[in-house]
Amino acid sequence: MPRPASSQPTDVELQILRTLWELGPSTVREIHNQMTQAKDIVYATTVKMLLVMLDKGLVKRDESVRPQVYRPANTQKRTQQRMLNDLIQKAYDGSAKSLLVQALSSVQTSKEDLEEIRNLLDEST
Repeated sequence: MPRPASSQPTDVELQILRTLWELGPSTVREIHNQMTQAKDIVYATTVKMLLVMLDKGLVKRDESVRPQVYRPANTQKRTQQRMLNDLIQKAYDGSAKSLLVQALSSVQTSKEDLEEIRNLLDEST
């Protein structure tokens, strides 16, 4: 039995969303041109990915204009929050603390970043 489709964006879908967040509402051609600067992909693949993303609710399409214009269904911040919440639930049993401890112990964190984290913690208490 096939597994249910995820509402979370794949890597390629996330690349398309980043393009839309950067450019704003765009045609397939504009999205494709921007994406091919980083990776060689076929135009038909861009079209297909946008249709899949439309079905998943990741993008919206304005069909009242030609060529049709796509835009993200959610802001970058909202999408990041949803992805992070999903990661916390699935990988860290709902514990944001476990995620934070793992993140801080996995990479070298600059003094500036640590200071910003401290300030955020102070503001939230």
